[in-house]
Amino acid sequence: MAAPTETHRPADRIVIEHCAIATVDAHDTEHRSGHIVVAGNRIESVGAGPAPEGFTGVVRRVDGTGHLATPGLVNTHHHFYQWLTRGLAQNSPLFDWLVALYPVWAHIDEEMVHAAAQASLAMMARGGVTTAMDHHYVFPRGSGDLLGAEIRAARDMGVRFSPTRGSMDRGKSQGGLPPDFAVETTEQALIATEEAVDTHHDPSFDSMLRIGVAPCSPFSVSTELLREAAALARRKGVRLHTHGSETVEEEQFCKELFGMGPTDYFESTGWLGEDVWMAHCIHMNDADIAAFARTGTGVGHCPSSNARIAAGTARVPELLRAGVPVGLGVDGTASNESGELHTELRNALLIHRLAGGADVLTVRQALRLGTYGGAQVLGRAAEIGSLEPGKLADLVLWKLDGLGHSTIADPVAALVLGAAAPVTLSLINGRAVVEDGRLTTVDEDAVARAARTASRRLTERAAGG
Repeated sequence: MAAPTETHRPADRIVIEHCAIATVDAHDTEHRSGHIVVAGNRIESVGAGPAPEGFTGVVRRVDGTGHLATPGLVNTHHHFYQWLTRGLAQNSPLFDWLVALYPVWAHIDEEMVHAAAQASLAMMARGGVTTAMDHHYVFPRGSGDLLGAEIRAARDMGVRFSPTRGSMDRGKSQGGLPPDFAVETTEQALIATEEAVDTHHDPSFDSMLRIGVAPCSPFSVSTELLREAAALARRKGVRLHTHGSETVEEEQFCKELFGMGPTDYFESTGWLGEDVWMAHCIHMNDADIAAFARTGTGVGHCPSSNARIAAGTARVPELLRAGVPVGLGVDGTASNESGELHTELRNALLIHRLAGGADVLTVRQALRLGTYGGAQVLGRAAEIGSLEPGKLADLVLWKLDGLGHSTIADPVAALVLGAAAPVTLSLINGRAVVEDGRLTTVDEDAVARAARTASRRLTERAAGG
């Protein structure tokens, strides 16, 4: 006889009341003063006015007066290890920037990557990010378990994580950009990627860890690796990520080597589809945008990094009108030294208005890019990205009654157009990870010290050859 099942215990509840709410649902439902009830790790109720009476198991009540509640921010592109090399190659475009930094990155190790991941995650989480993504593609020989170091950092901090196992197999001697010492063989890359998926990927609804497959870029990856990586990802049921159409030089490179532009090249290798998203996608023509829309391929838009290396302005308004999924990305902090995503809401709005006019992007579209759009791009729109009953309890309470925001009547405009808003509370999977602007799961000062030590050690190691 089977043993009796354990009696179900009602989940503990958190009730948040009296706050403005931007749900970012399909109808952009908003409440000037409303409530959110969280049960365990799920959103149970969202609505206008105070929470209904009768909820049991309430362990915490939060007075949200003067605050705006939104879905947690979703970061769709990053390179955590670059936290250790911020502020270098300050006036270089992408290719020169890469040439300057690859020799330094070739000396990273597991301890350094863990410190960099902690700092990158801490900076984002403190600013309202609840789901982080990373694209790690530099694996020096003998450097240890670099992907595992990132995963440990995210687990300890309590951030929902979507790392991708990156790779490069086209070194300089084969016509690629990275130096030969920075690349793997095709076989090594594919074996390590499959091992990463088998070891770490959790496809469940509640998953805190999803692994993706991510060869780096057309100018650092062979056609064979692209094709085989796509086949591997689809065999394993995981998503695909890479850099695409980032610079004019990339387009020229693809035309010279492959006889076609980046989008056509990606399509020829199986790299367009609903399970694919690409970072940047700046230099796209109308046919490229149509191809992304037709196939459901997503875009991770990184406005600050694009500006930092003068790569150009992505055609985000046109991508959105075509129905392409678009989210926001910090990108590596060696090309976006702030390391924050909430400032990208404002930067995206300003950059695109500068390029296309005052009506090309609204504050609510900017908020959607940073929340639901990011969830779409990561393939998690059914679980996160909007405040709706049944979704995972990833939400942020932004303080808007202080000096920086109190005279802006529209709370969404205050968040997007105003100064970076303080985070009073951030819940990830129903757990408080930020309280009153401070992380609850790690010591921020200790994280800063570890990152500073790792950065100095990397500089010394690189200087020594």
